[in-house]
Amino acid sequence: MIESLRTPDDRFAGLPGYPFPPHYIEVDGLRVHYVDEGPRGAHTVLCLHGEPSWSYLYRKMIPVLVAAGHRVVAPDLIGFGRSDKPVHREDYTYQRHVDWMRGLLLGLDLRDATLVGQDWGGLIGLRLATEHAERFPRIVAANTFLPTGDRPPGEAFLAWRRYSQETPNFHVGGIVKGGCVTELSDEVVAAYDAPFPDDRYKAGARRFPMLVPASPGDPAAPPNRKAWEVLRRWEKPFLTAFSDQDPVTHGADRLLQEEIPGTRGQPHTTIVGGGHFLQEDRGEELARVIVDFIRQTAG
Repeated sequence: MIESLRTPDDRFAGLPGYPFPPHYIEVDGLRVHYVDEGPRGAHTVLCLHGEPSWSYLYRKMIPVLVAAGHRVVAPDLIGFGRSDKPVHREDYTYQRHVDWMRGLLLGLDLRDATLVGQDWGGLIGLRLATEHAERFPRIVAANTFLPTGDRPPGEAFLAWRRYSQETPNFHVGGIVKGGCVTELSDEVVAAYDAPFPDDRYKAGARRFPMLVPASPGDPAAPPNRKAWEVLRRWEKPFLTAFSDQDPVTHGADRLLQEEIPGTRGQPHTTIVGGGHFLQEDRGEELARVIVDFIRQTAG
């Protein structure tokens, strides 16, 4: 049994722009929280967040997607949001993150789902999509990639990795704010901090940078290479929707377009005025891009 913490519910009361009732599913003895909005019989958009955010990041997009007639499922990764938070960093592995989200995918029996993945939401989501391709008719990659460790990660990422391990105050809200182009209010910064009453709750957030494959011998490198084998044969619609001001993933959209057949002929978008967390900076615009993409590729 994995030792974990659960953020008190009152930490999530009255968060600005986040009126969504909680839903939960148990996966491997841990409680996974997810937002579930829109008609249950409608086409599903599965929105996966990254580091160190949570489903709050999708709050501007959910109403736009629901208004277009879609069901939106936006889980909190284990260690984030209202999901349980294992206290030991070694309990977090790349494979476990994939398996935890696989538990949600299969537990909710999501089918005919458009995957939307940003940051780690793509690192996890692209693994899910390639391992359960029959459940995903299309993919939207937003400021993300699927590393195998065969390319040098770059000094910016290595500096972020060092910071995540060494800083005495891993200020989640401040990190999200620093990854945005727009100015965040104190209330929004506090909402990103809400899942983490103190540092004991941040093991997953601190661990994530260490799980990105940065060398060819990384444990996640072989399964990610296998996923790339599927992606290089992926003919179903695949859209890149990156922002113009993200130093973390800049250029990764072109690499995806070069490698994945399903990207050909798609209306790839560069969203102006967005940083790494483009859902925060330009969420409504990204949602409209997704709505149009689904409409153009449906049927």
